Amino acid sequence: MLNIHKSPLLLSKNNSHHQFNTLLDSISMHPELKNSESQISTVSNPPRRLFTRQRRQLSDGTRRQYAQSASLHLSKLQQRLPKNARIGLYYDGFGELPTQPLLTWCQRLGYFPYLPVVGSLGNDDKRLRFVPVYQSKLLNIPTRIHSLGMKQNHHRRLLWARELDVIICPLVAVDKHGNRMGMGGGFYDTTLGKSYQSGAKKPLKIGWCYDFQVVEQLERQPWDVPLDGLITPSGIRWF
Repeated sequence: MLNIHKSPLLLSKNNSHHQFNTLLDSISMHPELKNSESQISTVSNPPRRLFTRQRRQLSDGTRRQYAQSASLHLSKLQQRLPKNARIGLYYDGFGELPTQPLLTWCQRLGYFPYLPVVGSLGNDDKRLRFVPVYQSKLLNIPTRIHSLGMKQNHHRRLLWARELDVIICPLVAVDKHGNRMGMGGGFYDTTLGKSYQSGAKKPLKIGWCYDFQVVEQLERQPWDVPLDGLITPSGIRWF
């Protein structure tokens, strides 16, 4: 709420109570002030370390069990996919819900899996491109460590995001409206922003995470791209 103090200048003996209310009304109706007030967010995001620390505390066995539970809900995603769908995955290198079950699911159903590549167009370009996966195990894919710490493979046959049917998006937290908080690099928002703003139906943007990463509400910035769906060990939801 815009904070207007009743200063002596406004409330001098020559100004009436009616005049003050009229002034407040005119201020509240001013377009620029209305817009600036509406942009003030009352939501503050929890710190990322709250979720990343909790992920790292899970044992490998527990993580695999959670991923197996989440994979049971992939059949509901399958209902929305074309035959021979192209699906973007990612390496779970930071304690995320393991993505190996996603790769296994893709190959069992004849889908074509892809992994993201950062910096294929130069270090200053944040748009991701995607490389095909031919191995059955993520651990067997030859990779390099990017300067930001993530694993990635390199290949000449790179696809743009718009050429995929689904992109499984990594995340730190997500709210019940599909707003996603990533690691802060902006790669996925930059990659998906144009297709989202144009109203394109593909690729579907699906989150894949633990249930404790789901929160009530996150602050949303103008450049943020929300998810279309979310899969956790407890189920799948659509936004």
